[in-house]
Amino acid sequence: MEKTYNSFGFRAVIRIAMKDRAKRRGGGVYFVGLNRVFWCILVLVFFFGFSFSTLCLLLRGTFRPRLISSWRPPALKSISGDFPTVFVRETVLFPDQALVFLTCPQLFPLLTKDDIDCVYLSPNSSQLQLNLQPVPIDGEYADLQIVRCPLQPRGLFAYVDIKSSGHLLSIGPTFHWNSLAYEALIDRDNTTIVFVKGLNLRGGRVVDQSRFECVYGWDFTRSKLFLQSEVISIGQEIVRCKTPLSILSGSHSIKSSIKVSVRGVGKPVLSSVARPSRRMDPDPPTRKRHEMCICTMLRNQARFLREWVMYHSRIGVERWFIYDNNSDDDISNLIESLDDENFNITRHVWPWIKTQEAGFAHCALRARDSCEWVGFIDIDEFLHFPSGLSLHDVIGNLTTNVAELRVSCHNFGPSGLKRVPAKGVAVGYTCRMAAPERHKSIVRPEALNSTLINSVHHFHLRSGFEFVNMERDALVINHYKYQVWEVFKEKFHRRVATYVTDWQQEENVGSKDRTPGLGTRPVEPLDWSTRFCEVLDTGLRDRVVEMLSNPKTHMLPWQKEVDWKEMKIKSSASRR
Repeated sequence: MEKTYNSFGFRAVIRIAMKDRAKRRGGGVYFVGLNRVFWCILVLVFFFGFSFSTLCLLLRGTFRPRLISSWRPPALKSISGDFPTVFVRETVLFPDQALVFLTCPQLFPLLTKDDIDCVYLSPNSSQLQLNLQPVPIDGEYADLQIVRCPLQPRGLFAYVDIKSSGHLLSIGPTFHWNSLAYEALIDRDNTTIVFVKGLNLRGGRVVDQSRFECVYGWDFTRSKLFLQSEVISIGQEIVRCKTPLSILSGSHSIKSSIKVSVRGVGKPVLSSVARPSRRMDPDPPTRKRHEMCICTMLRNQARFLREWVMYHSRIGVERWFIYDNNSDDDISNLIESLDDENFNITRHVWPWIKTQEAGFAHCALRARDSCEWVGFIDIDEFLHFPSGLSLHDVIGNLTTNVAELRVSCHNFGPSGLKRVPAKGVAVGYTCRMAAPERHKSIVRPEALNSTLINSVHHFHLRSGFEFVNMERDALVINHYKYQVWEVFKEKFHRRVATYVTDWQQEENVGSKDRTPGLGTRPVEPLDWSTRFCEVLDTGLRDRVVEMLSNPKTHMLPWQKEVDWKEMKIKSSASRR
């Protein structure tokens, strides 16, 4: 069921402060009578090929639409007047912040932190209680921006305040992150792939799809206003639906406004912010542009990104897909800088926490048309060839039925260091544990099972394809898992295990993602710098120095970058 904004007492708002944009005007809000709506629908049916089911969807019940230009969904609230129309489409509540989704006119300039405040008011009062600046604003699509407001005390009410006009607007429909259909896209075969939180299915297994159904519509609280559809496959957080013809044949405005969700048969529909407006290319290219690509998901790892990209570029990686999981360290500026330096790298906003498997499945679909192989590794993991082979050598020697390489991981410790190594992680950390832990995968995305089920470390493959376990003298992954305390503590906060929000919580204490011997205490052990050191391993260090160091200065390429903390301070100052 759709939730009201009173849940958990968490309320966040934004104030749109647009002094320098006050003279611009955007598309207004128009109220259209039912007779006019009827004729508009008939025109859509004849000219855009809508099926009878879409007509029923629009006319059933007491639906009284408010049309907001030709591309707006009918239920959005807005503020107009002397300002471009800005819509609060919906809000998603997380344990530590609220994501506010703003829909703006397509030609409207992107908002910045200077344009927006998070404002918190007392009930039955207009007196301002708290005014906070949001963390950086994300905008991946032309008409959508995500504002992230910090957690605030209970009992405060939320409004959107257009400062120059004095208008207040409630933050709109609000949902919780752990019970939500959060992303969707239409695949090559015209099925809809929906990513869902809250089904609580067992990992790595396909579920009986007859127990579930997909639904499409604007309002899932009213069964007369949505379409039902068959579930083709379901597993983990990934549901593949049979897309109704009316959705496939609809205009872009319909696909960008209609949401999709899932429900168990006879159960309420899960809340949704997922709109299947993104569509994959229907015809696969005959030849991929890139032999090797990498997908990763990260949060606040900007200071390590340059080294990771430059090293992997040198060994043969051609394309990087960065799934940004709520970073606030100006990583978007760094990615733009790397792209300007001709590294083929893109940032994809992925605000959904505890969804790494779903994010990797989403990335596999995006990479499928351009990449022959895709590696799924973290930013503290480096591919390493101990025997001196190249990436091209390893991939080129595989048979056509091999579609996944499973690569062992060696976990490195702080290696006696107490500060971040100046020359980077691959050179600085040289002591590791003896036994490898787990493995990570390099896969052919074309060969993945249609369920897209994966466990981060490996995927399910289509029939006829197989995996191989790589020999550790040919290819391994150096996982710099236990770095100096400053880095380790930040990395594992909120990301320690699948169902643990904060690594200091007394939950899942026995998880393999917990640090051995550390438990949940947020205090640095006295012997931290010497832990996890059983084998001296300088193989990758030596290769990095040989391949990438300047023969005159002995500097590595990423050392030319300004100190990251200084860079962040300068960036913040320039925005002010």
